[in-house]
Parts: sequence; C-alpha cells; structure tokens
Amino acid sequence: MSPTATLVVLLAGVLVLLVWPPVRIEVTALATIAALALTGIVSPADAFSGLSSPATVTVAAMLVLSAGVERSGAMDTLAARLVRLAEGGETRLLIALLVPTAVLSAFVNNTPIVALMIPVTLALARRTGIAPSRVLLPVSYVSILAGTCTLVGTSTNILVDSLHREHGGPGFGMFEFAALGVLYLVVGGAYVLLVGPRVLPRRTGLSELLPAAGTDRFVTVVTVPEGSGLVGKRLESALGGADETKVVEVVRDEVPILGPAPEFELRAGDVVLLEGSARSIHGLIERKGVEPGTALADDRRVRISRVDLRIAEAVVTPTSSFRHRRVRDLGLSRRFGIQVLALRRLGRQHQYDLGSLRIHSGDVLLVQGEPASLRAIQEDGDLLLVEGAERTLSKPRKAPLALAILAAVVALAAFGAAPLPVLGVAGAAAMLVTGCLDPRDATRALDPSVLLLIAATIPLGTAMEEVGLAARIAGTIAELGDGLGIFVLVGAVYLVTSLLTEVVSNNASAVLLVPIALGVAEGLGIDPKPLLVAIAFGASASFATPIGYQTNTLVMGPGGYLFRDYVRFGAPLNVLTWLTATAFIPLLWPA
Repeated sequence: MSPTATLVVLLAGVLVLLVWPPVRIEVTALATIAALALTGIVSPADAFSGLSSPATVTVAAMLVLSAGVERSGAMDTLAARLVRLAEGGETRLLIALLVPTAVLSAFVNNTPIVALMIPVTLALARRTGIAPSRVLLPVSYVSILAGTCTLVGTSTNILVDSLHREHGGPGFGMFEFAALGVLYLVVGGAYVLLVGPRVLPRRTGLSELLPAAGTDRFVTVVTVPEGSGLVGKRLESALGGADETKVVEVVRDEVPILGPAPEFELRAGDVVLLEGSARSIHGLIERKGVEPGTALADDRRVRISRVDLRIAEAVVTPTSSFRHRRVRDLGLSRRFGIQVLALRRLGRQHQYDLGSLRIHSGDVLLVQGEPASLRAIQEDGDLLLVEGAERTLSKPRKAPLALAILAAVVALAAFGAAPLPVLGVAGAAAMLVTGCLDPRDATRALDPSVLLLIAATIPLGTAMEEVGLAARIAGTIAELGDGLGIFVLVGAVYLVTSLLTEVVSNNASAVLLVPIALGVAEGLGIDPKPLLVAIAFGASASFATPIGYQTNTLVMGPGGYLFRDYVRFGAPLNVLTWLTATAFIPLLWPA
C-alpha cells in the first residue's frame, strides 16, 4: 500500500474513532502517533513533534492560567457585585451576566468560566424569580462568541496562529482577531437579547425545585411497585395535598418529568421525588402504596432509609478525574458518604444498571448525603455542585493577583516582548509561585484529551503535506474555486469547518484543514489569512447541539434544556455567524 493510501486509511479510522468513540480520545491520540511512526508515513521525530509543538505548549499554559483565575475566586468578586445589577427584570439580569462572561471569556478558557457562572446564574435567577432556562444558554453562547476576540480566547485561535507560523507565515497578533470577534459578539449578543426571550422555554431545572439548605423540608425517592393501589390514580389524590408533600419530579422510562401536573396519572415502575417534612414523608410511605427508592453506594444497591439526607445535582466538570470511569468505581460512598440516585445525560435519567455507566463530561449526577459531605465533593473539584449556589457569592483573596498575572501575559504578548508560549509558561509558573493555584489543580487543568488530541493531529497534518494529500485536495479545491470569488471561497471554508466541528472537535478540525487552506491560497496566489480566519471562527462557533461545545453540554442539566432547545435557538445563530463571517472576513483580511 502506498504512503498516500495508508494515510487515507489511517485518517479515516481516526475520524471514525472521534465521531463514534469506542475508546477514550487519549487512546485514539496515542495510537495515532504510534501508527504514524510505525508505518513510516513520517519520521519518528515528526510523529512526536506535536508533543513539543508551541501550539500544544501554549494551550497547556493557557489552561493553567485559566485554572488560576478560576481557583483564585475572581468570579466570586464579580458575582458579589452582580447581585444589585441583576435586579429589575430579565433583560437586566441577562446583561449583568453576559458582560462579565464576555470580558473574561475573551482572555480565559471559556469552559471554566461557564462552569463558575452556572451556580452564580442559578443564585441570581432564584433571587429575581426568573427561570434558569431563560439565561443559562445565552451565557454559554456569549462565552463562545467572546472567546473568538483574542488570540488566547480559545485554543483554536492559538492553533491556527502557531500552524501559520510553522509554515513560514507571520501568524496573528494578540488582538488581530478582535475586529471580527467583537462584531461576532455584537451580532450574537443582539440575537441572544432579542430572540432569546421569544424562543427560550420557561423551564426550571431540578436544582431550582429542591428545597434550600437549612429548611426543615427534605426530598426523597420512592417507587410505585406492581400491584400498588396508586397505579392509575392522579397525583392530586394519590400523593399530595393533605399530607403536606409535593411531587418534585416523576421519572418514567428514564424520562424525567419535572413538576408534573396534579392530573398526572401514576404507573407501576414510576420513580417519584417527593418533597416534604420528614414526618409527612414517613407517614406517606407507611400509609400509601409506595416503597422507598434505592441508591448506589459504590458497587452496592441500598434501600433509602433516611429522608433527612440532602439531594443535589452535581455536574461532571470537563477536567474531572471522574471522566471515563464507571459510577461504581468513583468511591463516593467510601470517601464522602455520598450515594448516587441517578445519572442524567442529554435529557434522560439513567437509574437502572447505574453502576456500569461510564462518566462523561457534562453528565449530571443526582446525589444524596449530609450537607458537609456535599460540600466536600464540591471542594474536591471533580464535581460542580449545583445545589447550594449561594456559597459561591463570597469575596476571594487571590483574585486581583491572578487577574494581574493574566493581564501581564496578554499585554507582554501584545507588545511582542517574548513569544506567546514562553509568556504562557511564565504566567503559569507565576500562578503556582504566588499561590493562586496549587500543583494539584494545575495538573488537573492540563486536560489530556485536549492536549493529546492536538499532539496527534499536528503530525497528521504534517503527514498530509509530506505525502502530497493536502496538495491534492488543495489543488482540487483551487480549481473549483477559481473564478468564484473570495467571498464564496471563505463562506465554503467556514461552512466545511463548522460542520466538521459538530462531529469531531474544534481543534482537530482546525489542524486538519489549515494545511489544505494554505495549499488552496498558494494555488490561487492569494493571502491565506482570510481562509485561516474562516477556519478559526468556523471551528469555534458551535451552537446548534448540546454536544458541539463543552459549555453547551455543561448548562443542559442545570437549565433543564432539551435537545430541541439548542436546535431552535442555536441553529439560526450558526447561520447568522456564518453569513457575518462570509461578508466581513474578505473585507477585514483582503486576499
């Protein structure tokens, strides 16, 4: 088999593994590096070049810098000041949330920013009486849009810049993306403020229905067994009213139904979340045809015997060490005394065979335990506790120092004082030396799935150039694009990048398409920058699904969103940003 055919087979296999991942991304990445070296498509030195690439180093450094800002409590300071600004209606709340989100996301990785904004948003939504579903998705979208404004706002911009420099180009300045990025932010922000109130649902997440900590009301899980006298009866006559209990949620066939109507009829096998005093819940279980539910205590199923334990939602963070592990192997019961009631993923609630499920980023675990135990898992950093959002509103100590370090890195890079990888590593070291971040959190911030995927796709791009595959694809595109004009070409490149990002990843899409874009520009005799900008922005703007971008996944559970909410609200924004990019990139970066 020729080197070109071998590479095509390898490239197809990698794309299939990324779209339908039977193994972890890290495994696919390492296998790709090994395959490139063993098949001789590239030299061993080139196969491992991605590990030492300035792009990989810079992305790693920026992840640590982002974690330093996150852990220092910078968002807590902003949140404390948002409380007064947020009062006065939905539009005012949105503006109060979106402005700081945009400012920070322009310079810091937006995933931890949104993770921190979730409890802040829920706390402010509760105070103002506004449904979280009206504001959480706009926060995610604005963070994505703002990340395109600077070179360090998203890893995609860093990658495109680094690859351009490696191919002999001048690269991009710190604020060179700002012209289009700010336009994106203005257009997208206006869309969010004007269209959001018309299409976003008024839907409350489970966390908003749970009683606040410190009250004498609790939530527990009961099931309706076969043969129960409650089968076929309405909730109003079966479980509510006189017994001072309220049905928070019914789960039927793994589909959660929040706040079911009084006329909702029960069926055998329904799982019911009941709120009430300990006495009323115990009395209901004793008198009615329901049984206490069960929970997973590591690898054992146990009957729920206490109703005074707190129930909370806990979101799996993108850098959590729990990712890819089975629920039964987390050791939450052994380490914290925490039991798992269910796992929520993409609108479904999984309760049966729970222990064998593998954890994904953005999953929501429904857990129960003592308040101190719930605080402990929050402090451990692997889970974002949605319940108890009020504790986020506290004044930090290290925030000014962490923000000063980040500002110094950005300013020095903007003035060209040193290469960005050097400044990034220096800034990361400063975060550790000053105590803004401890080594454990810094290590956790180095997301192996992101870094290893970059390290694997960089030599893939090199291989495409060495065997001539990139040149062949670029030549074909150049022939088809000759005479069509730069606007059509930019629009086509953006659209292909955007669609590929939806099924692979933003970084992989950018790395694989940059060599082709450079070849197309060379074949047509034009400046490659407009095509590279189209790749950078096309890979970053993903709004139509909850799985296209990590921040969209994070807000799904706390916001109570369904898949169709993303399509309805996000797909028009995808089209709007595509049209904006097509119209303005050739004007801002003439070919």
